[in-house]
Amino acid sequence: MTPQPLIAVKDVEVSSEWYQRALGLRSGHGGAEYERLLSGDHLVLQLHRWDAHDHPHLGREDAGPCGNGVLLWFETADVDAAHARAMAQGVEVLEPLHVNASAQHREFWIRDPDGYVVVVAGRPGEVTGRSAGA
Repeated sequence: MTPQPLIAVKDVEVSSEWYQRALGLRSGHGGAEYERLLSGDHLVLQLHRWDAHDHPHLGREDAGPCGNGVLLWFETADVDAAHARAMAQGVEVLEPLHVNASAQHREFWIRDPDGYVVVVAGRPGEVTGRSAGA
């Protein structure tokens, strides 16, 4: 099983551009109502406009903060390049690049245009030079 999270957004095209510029993802679909964002050939995130189609379980745009209690977590082999790319886009930084001692990797936390919290992390064990399980 492979996770393929879908988030509801106000403007799919704006959010798609943000994820492409800030995280280096690429469009796998495009459009005003729905988008599939890819890393290489792998689907990593889907975007769906709040009011497009009849999906009663997407939630409600007016119900409160987007993603309360859910973090969009991306792991990368090159956290330095990911950090530089995101900072060049002027993203809202929640936590600057730092070492997560528990996971022994570096990570940074940012906010997307709809208010979702996005975490970009290096591989587990990158700080010690050992991969997880090694």
